Amino acid sequence: MARTDWLTFDCYGTLIDWEGGVADALGPFLDGAPDRRTLAARYIQIEAEVEHEAYRPYRDVLAEASGRLMRELGHPLPAGRERVLPDSLAGWRPFPEVPAALRRLRDAGHRLAILSNIDRDLIDLSVPLLGITPDLIITAEDCRSYKPAPAHWTAFQTRSGSGPARTIHVGASLYHDMVPAAALGYRTVYINRHRDPVGGATPTRVLADLARLPEAVAELASS
Repeated sequence: MARTDWLTFDCYGTLIDWEGGVADALGPFLDGAPDRRTLAARYIQIEAEVEHEAYRPYRDVLAEASGRLMRELGHPLPAGRERVLPDSLAGWRPFPEVPAALRRLRDAGHRLAILSNIDRDLIDLSVPLLGITPDLIITAEDCRSYKPAPAHWTAFQTRSGSGPARTIHVGASLYHDMVPAAALGYRTVYINRHRDPVGGATPTRVLADLARLPEAVAELASS
């Protein structure tokens, strides 16, 4: 039986609707309503490039990546609005099923951690929306690096005293979460909200959202 004491979560895209946040923030500067999936897919590619260049605060990553994206699309952000994306983050909302799922996991006795590519002050804006207070939060600001680099998991193991044998990692990105967590020996749950093909990774479980995550965790803990 694989004991499960901790669940670690990516935040934006897994718990918080970052795709909607990006589209809502940048859409007014485009011609017509953007295709949010297309916009988000290109944005995340550019963001990964920016994160790979060198560590910089996530506020600056958001501003730089969104600026590059908008210039690429032929709609550069106007003067004074260059930081519209980081400034919008406080309004990004959790997915509807998230608060109830997190409460059920907490009630089942699991400890919950967030491992996020963000600054500490920014995640503090999102945590009150989740319905629970995580037992532990590890940010890029703490690690001075961005996932898929392993520093978030190293910091988690140091601060929690737990490791892959007693922890399940939950995320919505194959690149940022599923691949590195599995390489470190974690059981993984991939939140595949768009039902995309799963390539380049072999998550332990794949779910459409968090609604049935408590049941999936119970099955993994008893197997």
